[in-house]
Amino acid sequence: MRPVRLMKVFVTRRIPAEGRVALARAADCEVEQWDSDEPIPAKELERGVAGAHGLLCLLSDHVDKRILDAAGANLKVISTMSVGVDHLALDEIKKRGIRVGYTPDVLTDTTAELAVSLLLTTCRRLPEAIEEVKNGGWTSWKPLWLCGYGLTQSTVGIVGLGRIGQAIARRLKPFGVQRFLYTGRQPRPEEAAEFEAEFVSTPELAAQSDFIVVACSLTPATEGLCNKDFFQKMKETAVFINISRGDVVNQDDLYQALASGKIAAAGLDVTSPEPLPTNHPLLTLKNCGPGIQLRARGLLQKAGLGLRRGQSGHEAAVATAASAKSKHWAAAMSYCQQEGKDPIICDVKRPCSSKQHS
Repeated sequence: MRPVRLMKVFVTRRIPAEGRVALARAADCEVEQWDSDEPIPAKELERGVAGAHGLLCLLSDHVDKRILDAAGANLKVISTMSVGVDHLALDEIKKRGIRVGYTPDVLTDTTAELAVSLLLTTCRRLPEAIEEVKNGGWTSWKPLWLCGYGLTQSTVGIVGLGRIGQAIARRLKPFGVQRFLYTGRQPRPEEAAEFEAEFVSTPELAAQSDFIVVACSLTPATEGLCNKDFFQKMKETAVFINISRGDVVNQDDLYQALASGKIAAAGLDVTSPEPLPTNHPLLTLKNCGPGIQLRARGLLQKAGLGLRRGQSGHEAAVATAASAKSKHWAAAMSYCQQEGKDPIICDVKRPCSSKQHS
């Protein structure tokens, strides 16, 4: 009897048990993990991925041609614990026929809740107020002291009305928002109907919004989208929130806008780099609140499951169906069951041609 050939899987970070359990269910997997909560150094990543059949990575791990060369011909699947894939060299990955698994929709609710938390915290100036309580700055009640900005009868602009953008709008609507604006590559009338959101150009959104939430993907078209011109068009009382990617914002321009009073405040879930150096100018501003990205535990399980199924050789079927809350989940699952395909894996070499999954 021929011995079972073990498939090497390299994991770039210390992960909770759920992720390892998902991999352990495949008896032919031998899992090696970078045993640290901190990012793996590039040299260690090159060493660990050498000869691996599968790679489970994070958005902070840049998988470029050098890493792919170090992995060698064995590498068949990459699973990333992220919604975005801008840290992966997809063109190079596609050339090599490597499948990519990612985790869309797993963090939709988490990110939307964090976006609303950042918005409320920033517009009501809670960090400043807490600091004043701690340092003795609160002396008495003053009618105009630390007044913030309210959502009632306001205009909210959302850059990118995807799953997360819609989830944010859904949560903000009960606060009495009068008008929703959105911008993106193209109008999305079906998705916008729930909020009666208007599709406008990016300059119009910047000029008309009282609150702006950036929730788009990082692409060549959106890199540096929020720059000096963008901030110059904003209202002086406007609050800016970014929960997409740090590189969508020109941080030097944002600093100047905040420091000069051109805009009222900013709440940042993402920065470039992450974390910001402790001496970064943005951290000196009272009206800027960089946050910390929060992760759902389900993300680990989905990523591990996607990697395990891809390692087992299942065909890829759907790039976007990874949660029961996905709009096309029922159709996608039906298609996958008929075809015997796996809905967790995104195949960048041979994407699904079914219009059901667009």
